[in-house]
Amino acid sequence: MGLSGKSVAFHTLGCKLNFAESSTISRDLQAAGMHLVDLNKGADVVVINTCSVTNQADVECRAVVRKALRANDQAFVVVTGCYAQLRPSEIAAMEGVDLVVGAQEKLHLRKFLTDLSKQSEAQIHSCDIQAVEQYQAAYSFGDRTRAFLKVQDGCDYKCTYCTIPMARGVSRSAPLDQAVAQARALVKKGVQEVVLTGVNIGDYGKGELGNKRHDHRFIDLLLALDEVDGLDRIRISSIEPNLLNQEVIDFVSGSQRFVPHFHIPLQSGNNEILGLMKRRYQRELYQERVEAILARHPDACIGVDVIVGFPGETEDHFLDTYQFLQNLPIGYLHVFTYSERPGTEAIDLPGVVPPVERKARNHRLRLLSAQKQKAFALAHEGSVRRVLWEDADRQGYMQGYTENYIRVSAPFDTQRAGTVEHIVLGPWNAQDTMSVQSIVQPSVAS
Repeated sequence: MGLSGKSVAFHTLGCKLNFAESSTISRDLQAAGMHLVDLNKGADVVVINTCSVTNQADVECRAVVRKALRANDQAFVVVTGCYAQLRPSEIAAMEGVDLVVGAQEKLHLRKFLTDLSKQSEAQIHSCDIQAVEQYQAAYSFGDRTRAFLKVQDGCDYKCTYCTIPMARGVSRSAPLDQAVAQARALVKKGVQEVVLTGVNIGDYGKGELGNKRHDHRFIDLLLALDEVDGLDRIRISSIEPNLLNQEVIDFVSGSQRFVPHFHIPLQSGNNEILGLMKRRYQRELYQERVEAILARHPDACIGVDVIVGFPGETEDHFLDTYQFLQNLPIGYLHVFTYSERPGTEAIDLPGVVPPVERKARNHRLRLLSAQKQKAFALAHEGSVRRVLWEDADRQGYMQGYTENYIRVSAPFDTQRAGTVEHIVLGPWNAQDTMSVQSIVQPSVAS
């Protein structure tokens, strides 16, 4: 049975890397003649790209399967992604699921869609994660503004809470020439900002040529991408503090393309908890990295990942983290509540934090994040910034980000959407973003 003329819908859970891979699968299926529709439009094929970061993966997956089948009870349901790699049999047993595709196979999904009739048992195509060594390229492309470019996959770290090495395999990288070629291709499509993404992108270069040696370093990738003509902005999605060295900080601060925005996972501001997590740094190094960034670029935005409720985290440990973050000159937090993941070391650690306390700590840090984000934005009120407007019409408003990751909104304007504009930042507005005080001509801004 051919795919031409069939409809396909995607639902992607989790990280930017998942979105890049979903977009790549989608392009391949459209090249085979399928057309893309919304999930609620009753697609012939539904692809669910899952996440395994929290213990809600199964709940989220089941909910999407039910939603897909409500729209079309004969939809051929495919589940892929990290959860599919970790728990293929569990997913195959879910009512309505027809195909489970693992990490090595997901970007070749098309070849498994030879028969779209629903059967009594789901098919599973998933190899052992130890066999996953080949790098597979991916990028997202949805509009004229921003694309996520995958440059690295997998992780060799052994953080005690994390399932990613079990779901994605060893650290491996895009060949340098391939990454540069994809960036150039995105420029030709009209993309103005590329976000570099991966599992541990600071480890870039490892496994580039099918071995464990670093044939290139992360800084080599940055230097090469900085030479791509026509690319307005490059953003680093997330980088481990122990891999964010002074050479990278200095380079970004002097680049006209790389923006002053660093997202750096912390996970805990208490050294004892960092040790239990088997993180590769202590909080003193993290603070040094933040200070080094701001010394070179005072306007830089720094985002932080943090986990609350890790086993053994007492109220004093949490307050240590809270005060550490409160005193750091950062722009925002991404707060995650610890959840037990089968197969991880942390699941056997003593000192389990009650779920109600985990939730309370999450709430406290989210409030701190909102305060930090607003304070960072207001500190730049009246300054001239370059904002990249997104295409979406959000109830009469368009939104965009400045180079240093300040969210801005203005009344929707078709002519300005999808463009880069020099503006003077106005006050905080009802959309919980900064407003536009005035538009500045580029010659004046420079």
